[in-house]
Amino acid sequence: MPGDYALALTPDAWTSPWALGLRPWAFIIAAMAAYALLAEVSDRPGMISDLTRVLADHHANITYVDIHDAGEPVADIYFEFTAEQPSIESILGDMRQVNGVRLVEETPNFARIYGKRIIVMGGGAQVGFVAMGAITEADRHNIRGERISIDTIPLVGEQELAAAVRATARLPRVKMLVLAGSIMGGAITEAVKEVQSYGLRVISLNQAGSVTDAADLVVSDPVQAGVMAVMAVADTAKFDLMKQLKKRY
Repeated sequence: MPGDYALALTPDAWTSPWALGLRPWAFIIAAMAAYALLAEVSDRPGMISDLTRVLADHHANITYVDIHDAGEPVADIYFEFTAEQPSIESILGDMRQVNGVRLVEETPNFARIYGKRIIVMGGGAQVGFVAMGAITEADRHNIRGERISIDTIPLVGEQELAAAVRATARLPRVKMLVLAGSIMGGAITEAVKEVQSYGLRVISLNQAGSVTDAADLVVSDPVQAGVMAVMAVADTAKFDLMKQLKKRY
C-alpha cells in the first residue's frame, strides 16, 4: 500500500540477513512502496507467466504469491510486491489487458490485515492454554494498532512435529514458534535448530526431551508462554526476548 516503505539494508546486514529477522532468501528494496493486488482470472496455462511479465515490465519485485482455486474455470491470484509509487495504476491497467483477466484490483496486504504470526503446535491441551494466553495478550496490542495473529495445530508424533516445525520457516510473516507438549526431542530438536538458523525464535514449554535445550526460552506455565510469545514480537511491548535467551521460567 502507498506509504509502506521498505527498509534499506546496510552492507553489514547483507552479510548477516538474520540480524534483521529475515529468511535467507528475503531481500528488501529501498525507496519502493509495498502493494498487494487480487486478480480474478481464467484458469488456463500461462496465466501466471503473463501476469508476472506485467510486473517485471514495471520493475516490480514480487514478494509473495497465493493462488486460490475459485472453481473451474476461474482462479483468484493474489500478489504482494514492491514498486515505485507512480507505477500501481499503470500496473493495474496493463494487467486488465491480459487475456483471461476478469477483474484486478488493489487490496490491503496480509501484513496489514493479519500482521505477524505466532504458530503454536504440540499436544492439544497444552496448545489450548498457550493459545488462550497468546490471544488474550494479542488483543491488548491489536486494539492499540498492532496486528498479531495466532495459528494453532494440535499434533503428536516426532516426525510429524519435526516436519511441521520445518514448515514454519516457509510460511509468510511467522515471527515466533511455541512448542507446547510433554516430551519433545530427537528430530524435533534438529528441526528447531534449523529454523533458528533462519532467524525464527522458538519458545518451549518446560517438558521432557532435548528441545528445551535448543529453545530460545523455556516457560513452565503455558498461559504465560503465550503471553510472552506475543510480547516478544509486538512493537507495542517493551519485552526484549534477546535479553531472556536460554532462560527458564
